[in-house]
Amino acid sequence: MKRHRVVRHNKVSDRMPKYSLNRDFEFMKELKDLMLKSSPAEKEEITARLLKLGKIKLAIIAGVFLNKENLDGTTTDLFIVSDDLDRKKFNTLLKYLEAETGGEVRFVVMEKDEFTYRLSMFDRFVRVLLEGPHEKLINRLGV
Repeated sequence: MKRHRVVRHNKVSDRMPKYSLNRDFEFMKELKDLMLKSSPAEKEEITARLLKLGKIKLAIIAGVFLNKENLDGTTTDLFIVSDDLDRKKFNTLLKYLEAETGGEVRFVVMEKDEFTYRLSMFDRFVRVLLEGPHEKLINRLGV
């Protein structure tokens, strides 16, 4: 049985070796899960950064932050309800989160009135998000 290594050495020249990730590594899924798993300290950091964005009523993480990759049809990693969100600071936060996760962070920002309306109408998007695996970082709406 041939053992696969996590890193491949591709010799380009004697002076410039080149290394790449071996996607056939037998424990690639486990390694990826370990790298993406959010620790409580990371969640506290995300919460602290969210609180600096404005008056956040609800902030939910799902998907990549919980080590789930769209297994339940959830199309959102970060869901925010706010009537007063600093978009410039939010874009900075988004770049930070994408650097931390190593990929695109799918997000939705919604105003409180729209959220409460959609919640009362049993909107499919809101229902799937709240019924699927998620974690509330900020919950001032009692949801």
